Order: sequence, then structure tokens, then C-alpha cells
Amino acid sequence: MYVCKDDYPSPPPGFSRLQSKDVLPVVVVSLVPPVLVALVAAAAFYFYRTHRPDKPRPPPARPAWPTKRTPDLYQAFGEGGWRLRMGTETGKGHPPNDDMLSDVTDWRDHQLEPLPIKLEVLVGKGRFAEVWKACLLEGRVGGVNCYETVAVKVFPAVEFASWRNECYIFSDPTLQHDNVVRFLAAEERGPPGHRKYWLVLAYHSMGNLQDFLSAHTLSWEELVCMAGSIARGLAHLHSDTTPSGVPKVPVAHRDLKSSNLVVKSRRECALVDFGLALRLDLSLTVDVFANSGQVGTARYMAPEVLESRVNLEDLEAFKQMDVYSMSLVHWEMASRCQAIGEVKSYEPAFGSQVCEQPCVDSMRDLVLRDRGRPDIPTAWTQNQGMSVFCSTITECWDHDPEARLTAHCVVERLTVLEEEEEEEGQEGEEVPDREEDVETEKDSEKEDNDQRPSSSSSSSSSLQIPQTGEVSHDSLGNTRSAV
Repeated sequence: MYVCKDDYPSPPPGFSRLQSKDVLPVVVVSLVPPVLVALVAAAAFYFYRTHRPDKPRPPPARPAWPTKRTPDLYQAFGEGGWRLRMGTETGKGHPPNDDMLSDVTDWRDHQLEPLPIKLEVLVGKGRFAEVWKACLLEGRVGGVNCYETVAVKVFPAVEFASWRNECYIFSDPTLQHDNVVRFLAAEERGPPGHRKYWLVLAYHSMGNLQDFLSAHTLSWEELVCMAGSIARGLAHLHSDTTPSGVPKVPVAHRDLKSSNLVVKSRRECALVDFGLALRLDLSLTVDVFANSGQVGTARYMAPEVLESRVNLEDLEAFKQMDVYSMSLVHWEMASRCQAIGEVKSYEPAFGSQVCEQPCVDSMRDLVLRDRGRPDIPTAWTQNQGMSVFCSTITECWDHDPEARLTAHCVVERLTVLEEEEEEEGQEGEEVPDREEDVETEKDSEKEDNDQRPSSSSSSSSSLQIPQTGEVSHDSLGNTRSAV
């Protein structure tokens, strides 16, 4: 079949040229825009990964310190702790601001050697961190190393936010109090990818209150003193001034329980674990408090927290939540006091009513729906002082937050009980002294009685009383004068 060449369309002008060596430049020019877009996107992603605000960064640098213990050695490790070096203003007692908070986690330009601390024994483990007993090298005396026992709280990298929050809370020097654990330093340990964040705190060998109550009972005097120390520590957190009158920002603990209290002695405790604590700064907005979320341990959560109806516009609401939790701790202490009569084995609040690790839903049913509270038997209130103590507990766990006592009011009540106990102790000491005085008087009277016959006989011999039945007035007068 014959086909005419004119039936086929002729190629467009320049087609033959596109099939030549000019194709490569055209392709290159076409690929330049997408390549540039890809490079910009990669650069933006790299910049975000390396400079994102929530990236864990190394802990603040410490000043270089010598091997011997000098005032410079513990400039960052003394009573004020590592926060003393966070600017002179903080060292003078001013509360930290946002700039100081950024300094807490901005140490990329400082790479100093870590403190000479050796972890020894694991003494506790919680949701966020482990607690170790450790030795800190203080220096050398006479060629012998001197060590101080400290507690090191070790956070994994995933709990960086909790570590950072505790650093922020402890960075306020006005937080220092006898019933708040003493903060010493904060550090980062480990290579990149295996970071550990450390908090170095004062060590107390008696452990936390929960373990202590499990192994020991309390006398009435120990109960009052120990409960009073907890109330004083919480009152200091909630106060807007220090005992010396220096202004401070109130702090809500938000996770107060017996395992977050350390026993300093059989008469004193201290508050620990501020990973969930919140500074009640008036400059913060309601949205900031709302974003803090429903936090704490379900067993010790207040009814309004379980119900998610906290009044975020009233900062006192956060303090009332702490008071409720403190009342449950006081109940646990009362259940192990000898003054109640028969003392049973330790169990936490609501111990027999819920499982070992109750969830929020089960606590909501118990506390909100059933209005349940730990049982206070009638035998507990037979003791007059214990009756006042139990009354204080019930007023602190009231369902209505506004009806609860403040921490300061609890301090006042327990202080009165302490003073009464001291007065009774002093009276008890005076009783033996009085008995000794009575015995001394009896001995002296006995000696006087032994001497009376001889003295009376000598006195009668000196008197000349008429032997006749009539006694004249003259003789009676002489007798009286002789006597």
C-alpha cells in the first residue's frame, strides 16, 4: 500500500534541536528550583533539631574549685547550694525570674569536670528518679581523704522536665527551711544519648516517713512534734514571706505523701520531691495553671482534683489541695501512735478500701461518690490530746476546700499541743522533787521528836510550878515569863 509522505504531520520547529546536545542544560535548569527547596527544608529541619527550646541541655556550670575544702570550694555547694552562683541578686535572697530559669539549663559554653561523688547504695526508686546514698569528697586532711554523705537523685533523660522543675523550685533561696530538704547542687552526667540528670541533696539516714512508720511506732510526744514539723514545712511553702519577713513566692507541692517526706529524727521531718511543685506567681496567667494538668498520686488527691473542678483563678485552691494530702499523712501517723491503744500494722490511707496502686477512677468513686475517708475509731479520741489531733485531721480533709484549715492554722494547733506536752513533762519532773522534799521534812520532824523529851525535861526543871492545887496569878505569870 502506498502512503504519501504528506499524510504525516511535520515535526514542530526546533524538535530536531531538542534531541541534540541542548537537552542537558534544559534538564539541569528545570531541577534547580526543587533542589533549592529541598536544601532549604533540610536546613530548616536541622536548625529546629539543634535549637529547639525543649531540647535537654547540659546543667549550669559550677565555678572551678580546689581540692582542699575552702570557702570557694563550696560556693556552689554551701547552705545556699548551687543557686548561689546564679547571679548576685539571687544570692541576696531575690526570687528567680524567667532569665534565671533560662540560665539553669543553658550551660553549653561551660564544660567543667563533675563533682567528686561516688554512688554507693540505691535507697529508693520512684516514678521519676532513683535516690542513691553517695559519698562526696570534701578534701584532704593530713593526707587522708574526707567524705560527706549525701543523697543523689538521678533522673533519666526522659524525665528532664521533672529535674528542670526541681532545679527551678530550689533556685529560690527563700525556700530554705529546717523542714524542707537542703539542696546542694545539680549536674548532668553521662555521654550524649545516655544523659543522666543529678540533684545532690542532704542525706538523712532514717529514710522516708512511709518506711519509718512501717517499722516503728510513735509516742504521743513524737507524733505531735513530727506532725508539727510537716505542717511547718508546708506552711513555709505556702507563705508569701520567710520567717524573717523576706518576700517570697508561695509554692504548692502537689504531691505530698508519706513517701515524699524524709525523717530527720524521731521528732522532725522534711519535705522532698518537688518535681510536680508549682510556683504560685501572681504574674502567671490562668492558662499556665490550667496547662499544669491533673498531677499527683491518686491515693492522696483532693476531691476537687479527682473531679477536675479546681478553681484556677484562686491560688489558694492549690494550697487547699496540699492541706488535704497532709491530713492523710497525719492520719497514717496517728494510726501508728501508742496513744490510741492497740496499734495495728502500718497501712497507707484508704489501705483496706482500695488496691495497692489505685487509679484515679477508683479513688473518684470512693472519695466523691461515697464520700469516703480513712476510719477514725472511737478509741482514738479517748485521749484528750489525740481527740484534738483527730479533729484537726477531719477539718483538713473536708470535702469543701474553703472549709479546710490552712497550714498555718494547723501549725498553731499542734504548737499548743506541743506546749501542753512540755508542761506536763515539766510537772512530771517536779513531782519527784516534791516527794524528796516531803521525805526530808519527815526526817527532820523525826529528829525533832527525838530531841523533844530531853528538852522538855530540862525546861520543866527550870520552871518552879507550885505543887498545891491552887495556882496563884503570880506563879502563873512567872511560869509564862519562863516559857
